[in-house]
Amino acid sequence: MARCDPARAIEKKQCSGCLIMGLLTNDFRTAEKESKAGDRKFDVDLIREDFPILRQMVHGKPLVYLDNAATTQKPQRVIDAINRYYSAQNSNIHRGVYYLSEIATEAYETSRKAVSQFINTKSPNEIVFVRGATEAINLVASSFGKANVQPGDEIIISHMEHHSNIVPWQILCEERGATLRIIPINDRGELILEEYKKLLSEKTKLVSVVYVSNSLGTINPVKKIIELAHQCNIPVLLDAAQAVQHLQVDVQELDCDFLVFSGHKIYGPTGIGILYAKEEILQEMPPYQGGGDMINSVTFENTTFKKAPHKFEAGTPNIAGAIGLSAALDYLQNVGLENIIPHETDLVNYASQALSSIRELKLIGTAKNKASVVSFVIDEIHPHDIGTILDREGIAIRTGHHCTQPVMQRFGVPATSRASFALYNTRDEIDALVSGIHKVIKVFSTRP
Repeated sequence: MARCDPARAIEKKQCSGCLIMGLLTNDFRTAEKESKAGDRKFDVDLIREDFPILRQMVHGKPLVYLDNAATTQKPQRVIDAINRYYSAQNSNIHRGVYYLSEIATEAYETSRKAVSQFINTKSPNEIVFVRGATEAINLVASSFGKANVQPGDEIIISHMEHHSNIVPWQILCEERGATLRIIPINDRGELILEEYKKLLSEKTKLVSVVYVSNSLGTINPVKKIIELAHQCNIPVLLDAAQAVQHLQVDVQELDCDFLVFSGHKIYGPTGIGILYAKEEILQEMPPYQGGGDMINSVTFENTTFKKAPHKFEAGTPNIAGAIGLSAALDYLQNVGLENIIPHETDLVNYASQALSSIRELKLIGTAKNKASVVSFVIDEIHPHDIGTILDREGIAIRTGHHCTQPVMQRFGVPATSRASFALYNTRDEIDALVSGIHKVIKVFSTRP
């Protein structure tokens, strides 16, 4: 029998088995040109060729994109995967018995398996597709929280949380008569574990902490945080939105009870995210939303629900987003986190040293263990002005409070400027940032 060509099969609508098990399960390597990132040593110049947006000019200058903590750019593989879905697969899933629905369903569920393998869950049934890390945390607060938190109970978070890991718990505590307790941080931007230990008690129903701070870059000792909580039989949620793209994350090794992340921060599309939860916890949690596809049967008198994860995925999901996320994870694994981590570590160290040499500049967040974020302030220059002038140099950074207003209050600043790095960034781009900052200082030093 002749070997099937998946690309030809799409055009001719032939070999549905090959389509389902090959191309449409997000292993597109037989249907498209292999990414330049695959099967070789890490080469940032070749990596950059995989990201079409990096070729453009901004204000007549080469784009220097340093806002990766907000969202990452997308490799061609992800763009192609999404285009392919809409051009050759588009249909609703789980309900149809026709050709397109079957292959789209297979692609969607294979994407769930890809996420499961990426973070090493026991089962794909522990993966729930959501819109992003924010919705995942809200799901846990609304479902697990309302089922388990009672008046007088406590929830522990840290002082460096993103608003998405503060506001849902505030709402829950207000509704249930519970109390939100806060792990303090030191002047370097590190959690004070001795104070955390003091917060743990029989009243604590959940610990929810960020793995890597989006505004400070601090990598928190989450393994220790989980161990201490589990000694008191307290479940732990990890906000890994800034971790999965920079670190090897293994949920079984960590033994976390929940973990969340967003696809667009790990080179995937927007509008797709992940909630991981241990299967026994997921099965006990009530549905978060009601609607189609998450039910077994509906009458006017009663409704019965599917088992997790499907009971948490009401309505038509972001099918293309799930497929795009799977393609992003495939790309990342092809490059290899073992290659990415030392490259990004070099970038954050190089940037920290270079920026520290600027007399007028102060780094905010100097933890010993950091990921790819450098935040700073400059004497008497507002971060928004810094960002605006750098933009004219083609340099994209983030300015503001980064949805971490308590962090800004802790360090006594209204906002910071933040440069955040990804696998495609270079030392030359950091040099461009430093040069741009000197121009900013020069502009303001000549003003009356």
